[in-house]
This record gives sequence, C-alpha cells and structure tokens, in this order.
Amino acid sequence: MSNLSESFLKLVSILDELREKCPWDKKQTVQTLRHMTIEETYELADAITDEDWKGIKEELGDLLLHIVFYSKIGVEQNKFTLEEVIGGISEKLIARHPHIYGDVKVSDEEDVKRNWEKLKLKEGKESILSGVPKSLPATVKAMRLQEKAKQVGFEWENKEQVWEKVEEEMGELKVAVSDWQSVNGEDLTLQHKKVEEEFGDLVFSLINYARFLRIDAENALEVTNKKFTRRFTEMEKHAASSGKNLADMTLVEMDSIWNNIKKHS
Repeated sequence: MSNLSESFLKLVSILDELREKCPWDKKQTVQTLRHMTIEETYELADAITDEDWKGIKEELGDLLLHIVFYSKIGVEQNKFTLEEVIGGISEKLIARHPHIYGDVKVSDEEDVKRNWEKLKLKEGKESILSGVPKSLPATVKAMRLQEKAKQVGFEWENKEQVWEKVEEEMGELKVAVSDWQSVNGEDLTLQHKKVEEEFGDLVFSLINYARFLRIDAENALEVTNKKFTRRFTEMEKHAASSGKNLADMTLVEMDSIWNNIKKHS
C-alpha cells in the first residue's frame, strides 16, 4: 500500500472513530457542516490570494476532512458512500476528457472548455448557465456566467470592444444618477433602482474587461481590499503615535498621512 493510500485511510479511520466517540462530531449533520465548509473554502481562497503555501496545505486538509465527513454521513443516511463519491468524479473526468481518453481532437484549452460545456448539456443540463451555483459571490458568478456564455460564441472579439461597452455603461450610469438627483417622491425610489441597475451593468462590464486582460476580478478586488486595510491600519498607528484619533483629524490631515504611507507601500 502506498503512503498516499495509508494517509487517506488513516484520515477515514480517525473520522470514523470521532463520529462514534466525540460528542461534537456525533451531532454534526450536512446542514451544520455547510456554513463551516463555506468558511473553510474562503480561508483557502485567502491563503491562495496571499500565496501562503503553508496555509494552502492546511486549508486543503480541512476541506478534505469535510469531504470525508459528508461521505460518512452519506453512508449513515444510506445515500452514498465515499467510494461512490470518488468513483463518480473519476468517471466524470474520463467522460469529459474525450481528447485524452477517447478520439476527440482539440487544439487548445478553449476547445477543451467548449467540449466540456457540450458534454454537460448532453448529460441533461437545461442551459449552459445552469452549472453556475446561485449562492456564488456576485463577482465570481459574473465571471463564471461570462466564461460559460463564451463557450457558445457569445463573446466580444477583443478587449477594445469590451472597453467601449464599459464606457457606454459609465455614460448610462451618469445619466441615471443625474436623473435621480432631479426627482422626488415615489419617482426617487424608482430612479434609485435604475441607478443600482446601471451600476450593476457597469461592474459586470468591468469584470468582463478584467477577463479579457486575464485578470481574476475577485482576486484583484481582494488584493485591493488587503492593501486598503494595511494602509488604513498604518494610518491609525501613525495618528496614535502622535497622540491623535482619526475621528478628530481633518480629511486634509488624513490624506497627508495616507499619501506618505502610499509612497512606502
């Protein structure tokens, strides 16, 4: 038996024992594990964004535990086994890679993606978009929707066209904001919804542009979030070292500190 097999079977054995003897593990259900699985997935995403390989390894272990845990519950509920989970994904990978395990020819990764979506439709999917989870964060969902639509040719030809769309959406947002500021009463609420809609269209277009630049929009925004957090925290420390509180400082004073921090980070 290989070390990999031994390690995996050890994990399964430990989970079996915990499920039998640990009061906390005994009580868990697929519903109680759900939010923890989501949290672990985001922790893995954080580690990936930071390129923290030690963290990635640790979070992958946590997610693997959850997979084994769900499978254990699946056996208890007479729904499925761990072997069926592994066998199912193995069969799916073989079926969806006919260019490796069959006689289909592909020239690049885009051919692979198109074949993948065609095979999913043959498997019973009603729409090429149906595989996008409803609960995905909006930025990630927008990227996935755009990528899937691309597989049937619903795609701009180049990034210049996409940027023109971004500028068009910016113009429509400006008009909506101007109209919103000039109305009152019930029309104010209706026009605000229009502003929200146009803002969403603009963000969707920017995400599309990021895709054409081969940028992960979700990750890019998270990098900016982390940068803002780091700089703002430094600004708080700088103010505190001068015996001041940010709330008591003017915007001009805070801008001065912020710009100084930007020069060094």
